Amino acid sequence: MKTRLVISTLLAACITAPTMAADNQEMVMEARKVIKQFATQLKGELKKAMKEGGPVNAISVCNDKAPKITDEVSASSGWTVARTSLKPRATANSPLPWERKVMEEFEAKKAAGADPKTLDYSDVVEENGKKVFRYMKAIPTAKVCLNCHGGDEVKPETEMRLKSLYPSDRARGFKEGDIRGAFVLKKTF
Repeated sequence: MKTRLVISTLLAACITAPTMAADNQEMVMEARKVIKQFATQLKGELKKAMKEGGPVNAISVCNDKAPKITDEVSASSGWTVARTSLKPRATANSPLPWERKVMEEFEAKKAAGADPKTLDYSDVVEENGKKVFRYMKAIPTAKVCLNCHGGDEVKPETEMRLKSLYPSDRARGFKEGDIRGAFVLKKTF
């Protein structure tokens, strides 16, 4: 009897494991689409602001428009969308413990030679009695990002605007290709 129970349990695990993996893969693909939607909207606004008034003008996009885009994409997609960083510009974007752990793993993988564009993470956890799918994708630092997130590249007028809006700013000193932060998505199911 015990042997049958063990075999039945093992068979059930073998049957459901591929299904869970397939479900997770579907969720990953869905999360990536949501990130693409968010990033495309944000990038469009940033490009427009840069063209109209340079980095100082683009800061207003991150300060005013990014939160609105985040809320809109979250509402339309059914996902909770956020961004975090080990060096956040706004304290509200400081990583939760699990996000910090993932970001540190991303940094270790990058140090070992991984391309930041390929770094992502997903899991399923239980929160408040419900299953939650969590997904993170690294955000690499592009050359244009250095106007506000670099070291010596940040001009004095940009520096002044950043200090006025973000007194606790830690999002500095990045180089092209560094991991600037990560998109964080969650969905309850």
